[in-house]
Amino acid sequence: MPHLNLHISSAAAESAPARSELARRASALVADLTVEVLGKRRELISIEVRFIESALWFVGGRSLDEQGRNSFFLDISITDETNTKDEKARFIEQAYAQLAALIDEVHEVSYIHVVDARAAAYGYGGATQEHRYQAAYIAAKD
Repeated sequence: MPHLNLHISSAAAESAPARSELARRASALVADLTVEVLGKRRELISIEVRFIESALWFVGGRSLDEQGRNSFFLDISITDETNTKDEKARFIEQAYAQLAALIDEVHEVSYIHVVDARAAAYGYGGATQEHRYQAAYIAAKD
């Protein structure tokens, strides 16, 4: 049940259709990686894409606009203890490579943050992941 926030730098002059297409492609890319690398269920993946003007995104004290570069920040929340360190490292490596190829001229200082959220403090549909785990465990015993 991962929730992902993806921020992408954008030139102010970019058209809305160009942004929409990039958002569609980027969200499909990270959804595929979330399924393939982290083993999450596609129907529970929620992705929000936001564009931040390059003139308002700073790396090393200079805007991306000044540097002629692009950047992104991907934040993904997953239930703690459901993925190994190796799986998370592989996700970060592949997400960086694929987003950098899609976005082009990406600054190395583009971050990916995998948040291991405690099952008792994370959920959807009004139920925590811990509740879902316990309910499935009890149902399996019956």
